[in-house]
Amino acid sequence: MSTIFSDHDQIEVVSSFSELVNTRFHGAMNAICWQRNLVGDFKEIVTKLQLRDDITEVSGEDLLALELSEEGSVAREIILNDLQLLTDFGASPVLNLLKCYERDEELGFISTDVYSYHVDRSPVGTDTFLCTYHGTASDIIANDQVEQKILIPEIREQLKKLHDGTEDEFEDFLKEYFFDLHYQPKPHAEPVNLGVGHVWRIAVDHPDQEALPCVHRAPVENDGEYRLLLIC
Repeated sequence: MSTIFSDHDQIEVVSSFSELVNTRFHGAMNAICWQRNLVGDFKEIVTKLQLRDDITEVSGEDLLALELSEEGSVAREIILNDLQLLTDFGASPVLNLLKCYERDEELGFISTDVYSYHVDRSPVGTDTFLCTYHGTASDIIANDQVEQKILIPEIREQLKKLHDGTEDEFEDFLKEYFFDLHYQPKPHAEPVNLGVGHVWRIAVDHPDQEALPCVHRAPVENDGEYRLLLIC
């Protein structure tokens, strides 16, 4: 199978939903891609949906209420099928029409928003699924190409100034405010863009995970263009 992701140790490429959910993470491999070349007019769906907030959740009923062309209808069926596959698997997929996420610029020296490279954490065994149908797509980056921000001396010193507890409580403080989830790319790091139409499963930080959690970030949106994103 020809693939644009085949030369990355971090990524396993599969050709079906069954393979996507049943392939195990191992070693450096913490991202699985169900690679697809989708047909249909997803832009038409984005154009006809109503953005109510910066992030608007779109239901299956919202999709079915749209009057679409033949190409738009093809795109709609693909989205509805993806939602059903994930729901039947036991996941809770959400379809978002997205203008932008909230920015975290309060501290200046460290960001904890989704535009910063980060990992997801869960107390139970789970994974993150995502698919961009329209607009800019997320990036992932290999774990050996990033440095945890809280280990960067100048950032760590600034965080210690914020913390008013004891040294022993400092690590708990870093976790409580999610500082420990964020990473900075090393010089010459090479992120991988996840592209449009593929369904991805990426590893999450939880006690039973056999691989390192996948470091990823949300993309900066194109001016005047909304994203249509499935995530769970």
